[in-house]
Amino acid sequence: MARTTWSIDPAHTDVSFSAKHMMITTVRGKFGDVEGSLTIDEDDPTRSRGEIRVRAASLGTGFGKRDDHLRSADFFDVDSHPWIVVNATDVEPVGGDRFKVTADVTIRGEARPVVFDVEFLGTTQNFKGTRHAGFTARATVNRKEWGLNWNMALETGGWLVGDQIRLDIEVAADEIAAPAAAETAAA
Repeated sequence: MARTTWSIDPAHTDVSFSAKHMMITTVRGKFGDVEGSLTIDEDDPTRSRGEIRVRAASLGTGFGKRDDHLRSADFFDVDSHPWIVVNATDVEPVGGDRFKVTADVTIRGEARPVVFDVEFLGTTQNFKGTRHAGFTARATVNRKEWGLNWNMALETGGWLVGDQIRLDIEVAADEIAAPAAAETAAA
């Protein structure tokens, strides 16, 4: 099978994050505006690539003041850096439907390599008659690598915001039928 192109399904793709708050509790958030595409080589997955773009201002944690602070220059600086980009550059099979995918993650204009644990969940037919695929991707990063340094010392010791951020991405993508294939099917 040849390489195929897939469009990220924004209605069914979740990009979320979690961080420790005050050293003991976990705060979770999600980005609501996601787009992107994948090029998948089913015969040789190591040749597959992809890009997911996330509108930084679309983040939500369920608490408006915190969301506003995360959008500010202390964190994502969404006015100057409106997009977070995950650009897959290397795919390494690790067994079955599991892969290590290295991606350049760009936040605040800084690109850093991140290795995601990815699982291919399979395909099904979508409502358009083409294939619909699912993937999960997980990684843990240090926010300071992208200049997200703001923090506050706690009187009891420790920090208000943890440095380690867990990224969880649930990807749904729809295969884009090649024009020649679509014309042949219509004939």
